[in-house]
Amino acid sequence: MERFGVKSAPSRNRSKTALYVTPQDRVSEFGSELHEDGGKLFCTSCNVVLNHVRKSAINDHLKSKTHTKRKAEFEEQNVRKKQRTLTASLQCNSAAQTEKSSVIQDFVKMCLEANIPLEKADHPSVRAFLSRYVKNGSSIPKAEQLRKAYLPDGYDNENQLINTEDR
Repeated sequence: MERFGVKSAPSRNRSKTALYVTPQDRVSEFGSELHEDGGKLFCTSCNVVLNHVRKSAINDHLKSKTHTKRKAEFEEQNVRKKQRTLTASLQCNSAAQTEKSSVIQDFVKMCLEANIPLEKADHPSVRAFLSRYVKNGSSIPKAEQLRKAYLPDGYDNENQLINTEDR
């Protein structure tokens, strides 16, 4: 048939999905209604995952009663919360987490330099003092965890310092 210039009818089982559309393309198309995280498309006000391949699914969601209701509630709130994927949340290393780690390492170093046994950190009066007067002091773990998790780091750091001073 192709030889005579007659084209065959289009295949009925061909998908009508946009193959090369990314969630970021849909975000730029729809504006602040949607956001992308970890390769997924989220409705900002509803916090649900949307199919970014089918534009009609996004349009249907944005016209739905539940979306308009949630959007009105969302706009009333002062805090705008965006849902994130689990992998993005776990990769986030906030300033508080790094500060907590440095407080614990400094506490262990102080105890080692002053020859204070780590078991003293378990005493109730020490716990009360740390939580009351030291920022992130209540996050200092018990002596057993200090020995297992933080003492090897301090030991390795001190050995490196000693080795560099000897040279």
